[in-house]
Amino acid sequence: MYAVIKTGGKQYRVAAGEKIKVEQIAADVGQEIVIDQVLAVNNGTNLQVGTPLVSGATVTATVVAHGRHDKVRIFKMRRRKHYQKRQGHRQNFTELQIGSING
Repeated sequence: MYAVIKTGGKQYRVAAGEKIKVEQIAADVGQEIVIDQVLAVNNGTNLQVGTPLVSGATVTATVVAHGRHDKVRIFKMRRRKHYQKRQGHRQNFTELQIGSING
């Protein structure tokens, strides 16, 4: 059984028991959260697709950790103009342990 959820402006295919890294969520470590923006649910035999959301479907997850991704390096350069610009960015994330899919 799997579901397609939407959180942080992105879509994720999740199944019970797996860990995913999503955009940062304001929740404490160990706290259980309920994600109600479920776009699709598959229970093995039939696929239920929402328009745009599946009504009554939820995904429960537990916050495992907060952290920061690896640094993404940005380098801009204009040849022959003596212009170079370096910049870096580290995006925050929340790691979730998917508990159950209801729907």
